[in-house]
Amino acid sequence: MHPAYSVIFFTVSSGLGYGLLAFLGVFGALGLLPADRLFGLTALVLALAAVTAGLLSSTFHLGRPERAWRAFSQWRTSWLSREGVAAVITYGPAVLLAAAWMWPERFGAYGPAAGWAATGLALVTLFCTAMIYRSLRTIHQWANDWTVAGYLVLGLGTGLIWLNALLTLFGQETYGVVVASLWGLVACAFVKLRYWRFIDTTSHAATPESATGLGAFGKVRHLEGPHTESNYLMDEMGYQVARKHAVKLRRVVLLAGYLAAVIAAGLAHILPAPLEGPLVLLAALLATFGTVVERWLFFAEARHVVTLYYGADRV
Repeated sequence: MHPAYSVIFFTVSSGLGYGLLAFLGVFGALGLLPADRLFGLTALVLALAAVTAGLLSSTFHLGRPERAWRAFSQWRTSWLSREGVAAVITYGPAVLLAAAWMWPERFGAYGPAAGWAATGLALVTLFCTAMIYRSLRTIHQWANDWTVAGYLVLGLGTGLIWLNALLTLFGQETYGVVVASLWGLVACAFVKLRYWRFIDTTSHAATPESATGLGAFGKVRHLEGPHTESNYLMDEMGYQVARKHAVKLRRVVLLAGYLAAVIAAGLAHILPAPLEGPLVLLAALLATFGTVVERWLFFAEARHVVTLYYGADRV
């Protein structure tokens, strides 16, 4: 599939934002985060800004962005609509959580409930986003459980490494969050390795023989293309990335992204204070960079079954 930059930004930014919001909610409800108002305001503003920027960018890929609101009415049958509804509802407990953090004497009693609700709705929204792609049975690289696992783990992993960076920058570093953020990045790498193994060793059940209905006569070969020049289907659904380039980009994700981020975050925990802040910020930026490249590959390596009519041997 053609990797649209607006959708790549959407999946990375909203995933990071919901991941950060989920941990702010659950750790805040459990009383594991500092009550510092500036920290709470900064963290929640960052989470909601990332979510909002991602959601807005997703409309740029629509043919008629002004009609995006109509998607909310199809929540009974559409995962895209469910995602939109869940995303809007999530703002409620997130704002209430911010109010409890900023004015604990007035709204503090609502803080734990708002935190748990924000966490639950953030996870639901991430799940709905993943299911938009998981439900497309015509694209083998998406219609598998590793797609859902990838969206959840990458969103939570990047959110956690940013939470670790914020805590460190505010002088509130927590050993448990440091360890969790490192394991979160390891989980990101593990899930992507398993996903890549899956798409490399399996293929869609459809073949040129089943697509044309000529399998009874033997193997179907592509004799002549249906078009003399490129068309929309080939540009959008038959986008191809060379195998050697895909392998290089996967290494970039694992090494320049997650492994380098783990090293930077780990060093920040053991090196002197002057280096701590820059290193945790570098770790968060590296993890985000790795996720951007991974999202580009997620779209670029996906192939629609319609490409079987254009000469593809497998999808």
